Amino acid sequence: MKAVILCGGECSRMLGGDEPLPKPMIPIGGKPILWHIMKVYAAQGVKDFILCLGAKGWLVREFFLNYLPMTVDFTIRLGGHNRITFHGDVAESDWTVTLVDTGEKTCTGGRLRQVRKYLDGESHFHLTYGDFITDVDVPQLEDRAKQLDLVVTLSGVYRSGRFGELACDGGRITSFMEKPPQSGSGRINGGFMVVDNRRIWEYLPDTTDLFLDQDVLPRLAEEKQLGQYEHDGYWECMDTLREYQELNALWDSGKAPWKNFK
Repeated sequence: MKAVILCGGECSRMLGGDEPLPKPMIPIGGKPILWHIMKVYAAQGVKDFILCLGAKGWLVREFFLNYLPMTVDFTIRLGGHNRITFHGDVAESDWTVTLVDTGEKTCTGGRLRQVRKYLDGESHFHLTYGDFITDVDVPQLEDRAKQLDLVVTLSGVYRSGRFGELACDGGRITSFMEKPPQSGSGRINGGFMVVDNRRIWEYLPDTTDLFLDQDVLPRLAEEKQLGQYEHDGYWECMDTLREYQELNALWDSGKAPWKNFK
């Protein structure tokens, strides 16, 4: 199963300086949060990725184009025709990464629509954003999606505060609540989803101004085609400097909950 990662949102000045970074490229322990997300998937068998690029997408392209020389030792012979000998290989040598320019101002639903051709032959695919990190059990998420047999199954995680809450009836999500009542489930959209590749496209018209969270997922909930996998483990987004600092502190401590890889 392939994984589509939405990497095209506005750039962030979270770290200060004159040059903002795409949020997926903001580092945790010296590597972009995008790399951490991909490592979580890869450790559980998902190693074929489609990255939906937008604002400053060239920085994501540069990261992967230069991944080998920036990761392993090499010897270079200087002269008219540079010759490089790499000493070893990267742990990620079995990854396949497709980088797609989906437009600087395109909304999330429009970005997904533009990578449809790269999903031919897939019955389902993973879908997530480039600014969340989690220790989600990917095989269990896949199993729950197969059991529910809905258009989208998302990971529901506990998180209060600035996030809207999910209203659920068993495994089905019935609505998204911006100001949930006391009787709500207490879960929000954790962003890690499994999508039915045969049925999702009827919910994604060919337009660039369609949002997944505001347009597509609420409609799926209304039509009883949105399911939930309850994830009770670790989950965190990186929207603020405080969250960036906390994630890096966890990584530096050697106790990052999402580190299921070497």
